[in-house]
Amino acid sequence: MFSGIVEEAVRVVDLEKDKENLHITFECSFVNELQIDQSISHNGVCLTVVKKTDKKYTVTAIRETLLKSNLGYLKYGDLVNLERSIPMNGRLDGHLVQGHVDQTGECIDVKEAEGSWYYTFEYDTAKGNITVEKGSIAVNGVSLTVVNSLEKTFQVAIIPYTYEITNFHNIFNGIIVNLEFDIIGKYISKIVKAQLEK
Repeated sequence: MFSGIVEEAVRVVDLEKDKENLHITFECSFVNELQIDQSISHNGVCLTVVKKTDKKYTVTAIRETLLKSNLGYLKYGDLVNLERSIPMNGRLDGHLVQGHVDQTGECIDVKEAEGSWYYTFEYDTAKGNITVEKGSIAVNGVSLTVVNSLEKTFQVAIIPYTYEITNFHNIFNGIIVNLEFDIIGKYISKIVKAQLEK
């Protein structure tokens, strides 16, 4: 389980295709603290460390992950948001994020607001996911509050710290992002849908 508070945005240093899998290697400042089998959120996708050296570590994204997320779009040098799982005795500064991306969305607008930024994302509502005003959402693994929730779009407001520390400064119109919708909202949406189908 994660909180959506990104620890570091790190660069892709190697990509290796293996049948339908993709082995992705990163360099990060805390690689010496990582262990094989450890779960880490990468742009909001929970992946397992399968190999590590003194400076780098590797994870494997399987076909299902590549179909549901933006990891298949990664190129050498791209920035990816990292977060290790929440310690049981730690603070929950963001919101509960499972690391299970529900779907991708597309950035359709970025507006600067004199020191902050408004990002607008569009997503396919056929998958049954919804946002609510002031509700939680994880965008590329970043815990954010929804503003201006509409049927197929929503906005988030980004502070300068988040803009600099995450890969949000590399998101612009046309960029595909990973979306994990609020877990409580997903359960409510499913229950309501089941009731309407009776």
